[in-house]
Amino acid sequence: MIFPVLSVGIISYKLSSDKLEEEFRESSQQIIEQVESHIEYYLQDFEIASLKIISSPHFATFLKLETKEHGNNQEFTKATRAILKEAEYSRADISNITVILDNDQVIDTLGLENYYPVSKIKEEYWYSSVPRNGMIMLVSRTLKLKNNNEQPVISLARRLYNPKTLQPVGMLIIDINFRRFEEIANKVTLSKNGYFFILDSKGHYVYHSDYSKLGKKVEFDQLSNLKTEEDGSGILDNDCKDFFTYSFSRNIGWRFFTAVPYEDLMEGSIQIGKTISWIIIVALFFAYLIGFGFANSIIRPIRRLQHFMKEVEIGNLNGRVRVESTDEIGQLTMGFNNTVEKLSNLLEEIYISKLKETEMNLNQKEIELRMLQSQINPHFLYNSLETIRGMALEENREDIACMSSSLGKLLRYNLKNSSLTVSLKEEIKFCEMYLQIQKFRFEDRFEYMFDIPEWAMDLKVVKFSMQPLIENCFKHGFDQIKGKMKIILSVVRVSECSIVIRVIDTGVGIQEDILNEITKKIEQTTTANNGLNIGIINVHQRISYLFGSMYGITIQSTEGIGTAVDMHLPIRKAYDEEEEE
Repeated sequence: MIFPVLSVGIISYKLSSDKLEEEFRESSQQIIEQVESHIEYYLQDFEIASLKIISSPHFATFLKLETKEHGNNQEFTKATRAILKEAEYSRADISNITVILDNDQVIDTLGLENYYPVSKIKEEYWYSSVPRNGMIMLVSRTLKLKNNNEQPVISLARRLYNPKTLQPVGMLIIDINFRRFEEIANKVTLSKNGYFFILDSKGHYVYHSDYSKLGKKVEFDQLSNLKTEEDGSGILDNDCKDFFTYSFSRNIGWRFFTAVPYEDLMEGSIQIGKTISWIIIVALFFAYLIGFGFANSIIRPIRRLQHFMKEVEIGNLNGRVRVESTDEIGQLTMGFNNTVEKLSNLLEEIYISKLKETEMNLNQKEIELRMLQSQINPHFLYNSLETIRGMALEENREDIACMSSSLGKLLRYNLKNSSLTVSLKEEIKFCEMYLQIQKFRFEDRFEYMFDIPEWAMDLKVVKFSMQPLIENCFKHGFDQIKGKMKIILSVVRVSECSIVIRVIDTGVGIQEDILNEITKKIEQTTTANNGLNIGIINVHQRISYLFGSMYGITIQSTEGIGTAVDMHLPIRKAYDEEEEE
């Protein structure tokens, strides 16, 4: 099995590598052809511009002058420079236009900014190679300007002829800046280390991202010796072994190249090779498993029993081992199946028993909760009715109706609504009714304030849990106080999932021994409290039953200063309970 799988892997890798190389070659060829087309159209405009200059009537007259007349006729020279200037202004990408006559007279548009002498131009490799049939030649050069500034350009050179004698009289050179060439070259998208360059017909660099190579002979004979008018690709004999693709332009005589390090090109093939290798490894692994399983088919029942024993260890009792024989292994398997079945039945009986026990506990807690909720001390009711009676006898005022209405609403709120929880907003509403009733009784002997943020109004609280806390302010902190007592009810977030509703009064406070006794009774979570502080303990036990033992009431008090009662509750929206119901 190893040899066929390896053979398939090697052949697949070879075919995929060749396919990737072919696709890259075709893609590079398409890119080169597009760039070649853009540059050809671009340079044709400058060839037309050169023809316009030569065909200008004044320029033709200037070329007809005898050699000795050129230098003496300043009017024609000035007019010729104006023609060149006009042609330069028509294209923003023309850096300079130069006319060099055979008598070394030079007319250019740079004027004094040109620091490159005519003798240097005539000594360059391309000058003598400009075609004598009137065709153009394109070369890469560097203009030298003021302050030793250098500007790389593409020069379009065309020989000038005397229209009268048809003898060569000079050279027209149009220097085109590299801006457009760079824009076109930047659109060539290759790999991260790929590059693009152009060679002229003599093998000199016309364009390269490294400007120091412009105008120089290509350093690889392999590229300079390519056959003319041929497109193709190959591997460059350099350190990176670049894979190059080239195309020859018959219109301008240039050869366009793209080069990519062969390592980058083969990156996809390497990835494919890794994938094929992993597939081979996995395939051989599964082949080994199949062979190993076949060889070990004799002990298959024991392995199956071993596997099922592990399932039982983690609690899966639903399955059974298939009995395939009546020998000792088959008998062992049957005995194990019977044991698992009995164990499963026993666990099911225990589970049902636990469910019934839990249900009974919940029912018992519900009954106890209802009993606790019905233990609200009627002390407040008696005091309110007594106050109403006294006001009726002494003052005969209409405020009695308002007070009676508020008392009725409180009674209906406590008795009629069977829900165990309400929103904080609703609880605050009835607390404020209670305080208004107490205002009728104590008038200006106390004042109260609510500090409730808007976000807390919809939170869920135990029904009728805040009124007993406020009632204790009057019951235990008001009788012996001198002056006005202040009651503050506020809500504070203590964590991401809990809040504290705090009731603070500035009454006489609670003695330390009494405070300890109350705290102890709260911790006992029992309903047997002999009528002492039944309101606070009742509220604490209801909170613990509904939300858990981590929530409830805590009391802090300083004798002679006041008391603070904190109600710890989870953050739950009131409408969540309605949805659950």
